[in-house]
Amino acid sequence: MTHPLRFLIIDGYPKAGRDELEGAGMQLAWKLYVNMLKRQLPEAEYDVLLPSDVGVEMPGADQLETYAGILWTGCSLSVNDTENPSVRNQIDLAGLAYELGVPSFGTCWGLQIAVVAAGGTVEPNPRGREMGIARKISLTDAGCRHPMYEGKPRVFEAFISHDDMVTTFPDGAVRLSGNDWTSVQSAAIHHKKGTFWALQYHPEYDLHEMACLIVAREAKLIEYGFYKDHDDLVAMVDRMKALAAETDRKDLRWQLAIDDDVLDADVRQCEFANWIHKLVLPAAGR
Repeated sequence: MTHPLRFLIIDGYPKAGRDELEGAGMQLAWKLYVNMLKRQLPEAEYDVLLPSDVGVEMPGADQLETYAGILWTGCSLSVNDTENPSVRNQIDLAGLAYELGVPSFGTCWGLQIAVVAAGGTVEPNPRGREMGIARKISLTDAGCRHPMYEGKPRVFEAFISHDDMVTTFPDGAVRLSGNDWTSVQSAAIHHKKGTFWALQYHPEYDLHEMACLIVAREAKLIEYGFYKDHDDLVAMVDRMKALAAETDRKDLRWQLAIDDDVLDADVRQCEFANWIHKLVLPAAGR
């Protein structure tokens, strides 16, 4: 009998950050990844690592080698804050996964960790924060040929929330997509024995979760000019939640400029499905 595959889900949010998300009605980042994983492999097992919590012990090589794959969620930390032990520990953990050859997949923070652990650089985006929906992400020629994007439109939109961006690739990294706001929206990194497929955007989110994240980031978003004031933000959030509840509403789709690449989980999570079926399962001999 074939045993279920086990995955490690790494949620780097500090507890205060997790509390803020839950206070806005959002699921925690690791739970969103569980949902995405279970859509592809209902029988999959998983462990959750919260590396920013006090006293957490980071897994060693023997433990990491037991996982079929490692999943990296978004995070509110900065990958350049290496004086923070959690940041340093997570970079080192990604480096160990490269050494061992354990397949990895990550979003937002996950992409930045993947690049820095392999020797690349991340800096604040000079255009500022990209928030809500990343518009007109376009595949590079390499992206069109890459197995992560098999079945994905060449141009699409996706949920996003970040301040930093990849600025220098390490050896073995390939840029797969970008848009006018952020030149690196995804990459595949081959380093030592490992492969890391990573996105700057968030296929694990849905429209309701993004609406809740906007609530959690209200003060910052009003300060940055995304919304005029509280009432303006609430009006947008209400429309987003209404469309999340009734995804066939033509009026809201048109008003919010949202289509199936954002609303349909099969389209939105195509990259993750391909990681499971084209990288993880073959590596596991399945």
